[in-house]
Amino acid sequence: MKEYIKKIVEGQDMNQEEMSGSFDLIMAGKATAAQIAGFIVALRMKGETVEEIAGAASSMRRHAVFIDTSGLAVVDTCGTGGDSLKTFNISTTAAFVAAGAGVPIAKHGNRAISSACGSADVLAALGVNIEAAPEVVEECLSRIGFGFLYAPKLHPAMKHAGVPRRELGVRTIFNMLGPLTNPAGAKGQILGVFSPELTETFASVLKLLGSKRAFVVHGQDGMDEITSTTTSRISELREGVIRTYEFDPLKYIDQYSDPQALQGGDPSVNAEIVKRVLSGDGGSCRDIVCLNAAAAIVTGGKADSISDAMGLAEESIDDGRAMAVLNGLIEYTNE
Repeated sequence: MKEYIKKIVEGQDMNQEEMSGSFDLIMAGKATAAQIAGFIVALRMKGETVEEIAGAASSMRRHAVFIDTSGLAVVDTCGTGGDSLKTFNISTTAAFVAAGAGVPIAKHGNRAISSACGSADVLAALGVNIEAAPEVVEECLSRIGFGFLYAPKLHPAMKHAGVPRRELGVRTIFNMLGPLTNPAGAKGQILGVFSPELTETFASVLKLLGSKRAFVVHGQDGMDEITSTTTSRISELREGVIRTYEFDPLKYIDQYSDPQALQGGDPSVNAEIVKRVLSGDGGSCRDIVCLNAAAAIVTGGKADSISDAMGLAEESIDDGRAMAVLNGLIEYTNE
């Protein structure tokens, strides 16, 4: 580990294999807390490269509890967090809508780190058993096309990095790795990032990691989602090619949303918003959920365009399929 630290402190970049090796030591408990802290702070100060992020993510994937999707081409809707805008759980709600439209969803998530309510918090408030065993998650995927992959349960090796992460209290490479380390090996992703500079970086990392299709998104309002309050920056990975563009939601919704209309609260408040949207309530919350669900539907190959996918997202809500997925998840995780 000392050799890896020395290289980073001297300002040298590591290749993917070296970075993977350093993270293998961390994941195996062979690096001390001081070494881990020094390494990730030096890496942050140098600036993490695409190869370094990909190397760290590939190591974490190898050390995760694998979720067998039985050949399903699963999609994940997971962001970095860190936007501090206190919105409700948009990508989680969108995941149910996409699943209702026929896209198998392996939703990777955790309790709140930078927000008031993470995906695990809102799902627990809705009655989902987020601690369900891996075989139950696999069964949910095959029966209802939706599994919740609770990060602490499926990344046990991360316990070795827990203390230095907490004690440092600053953003490090670990804040980037959650959306890149889906234990089901999702090849399709809607990935929200906390900074516009990161959309191309993350798209490039996903390409290195073997993703087939992805939308890496950042709202110009700071949201780590496709926002409905203004435009978003999107770096789209398709067939090995990355294309970055500005996305204007006004092509698909009647008007920009008022940011206040998207505000959430604690898990019980956010759970009520999720249920209202999935029950067919209109307005800004529905608009932003359908936009993000549409991207997931395109990623999952159920539509060729956002326009077509918006129609499928609305149908998923209006005919009750999205809510049926949520109800199925609650039922099967508590059997």
